[in-house]
Amino acid sequence: MENLSLALFQIDLHWENTSANLAMFEEKLWGMEGKVDIMVLPEMFTTGFTMNTLSQAEPMNLYSTKWMQRMAGQLGTVITGSVMIKEGGKHFNRLLWATPDGQLAYYDKRHLFRMADEDHHYDMGQKNQTFTYKGWKIRPQVCYDLRFPVWSRNGSTEEGEMDYDLIFYVASWPAPRVQAWDILLQARAVENLSYSIGVNRVGVDGNGVAYSGHSAAYDFKGNCLASGGEKEGIVQVNLDKAALMAFREKFPAWKDVDRFSLK
Repeated sequence: MENLSLALFQIDLHWENTSANLAMFEEKLWGMEGKVDIMVLPEMFTTGFTMNTLSQAEPMNLYSTKWMQRMAGQLGTVITGSVMIKEGGKHFNRLLWATPDGQLAYYDKRHLFRMADEDHHYDMGQKNQTFTYKGWKIRPQVCYDLRFPVWSRNGSTEEGEMDYDLIFYVASWPAPRVQAWDILLQARAVENLSYSIGVNRVGVDGNGVAYSGHSAAYDFKGNCLASGGEKEGIVQVNLDKAALMAFREKFPAWKDVDRFSLK
């Protein structure tokens, strides 16, 4: 079973400046020591968490998408993070997943943060996604999704085959509520018998909202494997697939899950 290495980019962002953010991240990606399997960037990493969809959103397969695919190919790693996308007259907070072989997948944020009027500017995602990479099943989520455990619940078959091995969240989670972020990231790992990772930005955005990072990785027991604290930086972590599978075998709580349908 192959282990998985990730780099979590806990970074301050240039407000509504895609070209500046892409240039900044390109420098940081190339400046990393050692190679990892997946590089995870924060929510709306090209603009910051803005509601200015008319001036800031871009179509698929334009600047940000092509940049992610180019960087993934050149670095030989997955590049993922969310950007503002306009498509078919709608706007989405869309997490993009670019692989080294040129493939592109995506997940549209389901739970829109109404306290910032995100639900008035963006359209809700309609379905969960699971990406497969190097033998791992990976569930992407975006920020506010973290508060809704039904949406992120890990399903299983009678034979014990689970829907995902790793769930990760890219976020712009404000500093005043960072304690909830810490608690919920850990809870998602424990209740879903999976690794749980969150990547949050730092700094102050154009609306004066402060972010304090706390990017972190938790194992299936809720142990913190790595944490970014509150300063800008890149957090690296390695995930052990054999340890995960052994724990699921030893502690098969998946056999007692409540079955339900999501509407």
